Amino acid sequence: MIRVVLADDHTVVRQGLRFMLEQRSDIQVVGECGDGLGAVKLVTDLLPDVALLDLLMPSMDGVAAAREIKRFAPSTQIIILTSYYEDEHIFNAIKAGALSYLLKDSSAQELVEAVRAAARGESKLHPMVAARVLREMQQRQQSPLNDLTPRELEVLTSIARGRSNHEIAQELVISEPTVRTHIANILSKLHLTDRTQAAIYALQQHLVPLKNALDKEEPV
Repeated sequence: MIRVVLADDHTVVRQGLRFMLEQRSDIQVVGECGDGLGAVKLVTDLLPDVALLDLLMPSMDGVAAAREIKRFAPSTQIIILTSYYEDEHIFNAIKAGALSYLLKDSSAQELVEAVRAAARGESKLHPMVAARVLREMQQRQQSPLNDLTPRELEVLTSIARGRSNHEIAQELVISEPTVRTHIANILSKLHLTDRTQAAIYALQQHLVPLKNALDKEEPV
């Protein structure tokens, strides 16, 4: 028997989900609630096999609830339900520990299959959601700049503008040793060997206009 907890702030949706699931002899809905905090408490208390979470709920959204559930009940598999496949929270929900991501217009059979798959530790993604996740992953892989901190981005931009370590330190109101540390981190994260390569990379990424190309160099 697959034990399931439902969390959705719309009573009609919860009732519909319960009805669809309990038509199957191998699935039992052991609890339901209408908000994220309630979902975390229910799952922690009941330790179900699967938790179906609405993405947008009062008190705590599905992403935060998923993160908390995986902290306190790591064996519970999480399925996120949403109405929008382009939702910006999709990738964050999966990072938080959600195993599957379904649209609310999925058929009863698709929902049941997702629950059964989750109980086996297998993921199910709606095709449009899968495409959205793949696109997000590709964008992140293609943008190493996402690995830089806001301060490191500022330093990289200053390097591309031809600023010396001393000038960067004055502009950002930090010490020169700190500047050198930031540059070392930048080179490491971007897999570059020196500040000239860093400046060229910044120009290629359009962090600064080409007319501001590096015109002087200072050792790291």
